[in-house]
Amino acid sequence: MQTVDEALEKLSRSKFRAGFHLRKYQISYIDEKGMDTVESHCRDFIAKRLAPAFPANDGRQTPMKGHPVFIAQHACACCCRGCLEKWYRVPQGRELTGDEQRRIVRLLMAWIAREYRKS
Repeated sequence: MQTVDEALEKLSRSKFRAGFHLRKYQISYIDEKGMDTVESHCRDFIAKRLAPAFPANDGRQTPMKGHPVFIAQHACACCCRGCLEKWYRVPQGRELTGDEQRRIVRLLMAWIAREYRKS
């Protein structure tokens, strides 16, 4: 099992994943709402859009723009069940456990925090 830092390092070596960055309006959103609110949204998005065994529109359920969590999901390969399986060996077709959801949220929030600090 890899650490958050190990996962972020591995993701940084992918040209596609490393191409995602928070934009100015997303940084402003974090400034306005705060990290606690963003983390609350993150937990909700993961629970509703990624955790089910067969998420609605799987493979297309995560927008490529908008909320900072959506960008983090693409940057961290947590955007759909196919990417979770490919990058983290989390099998498709079964609901994510509470622990898996917490680990995903921790990874996404670490990515967001790094991007936020760069701004």
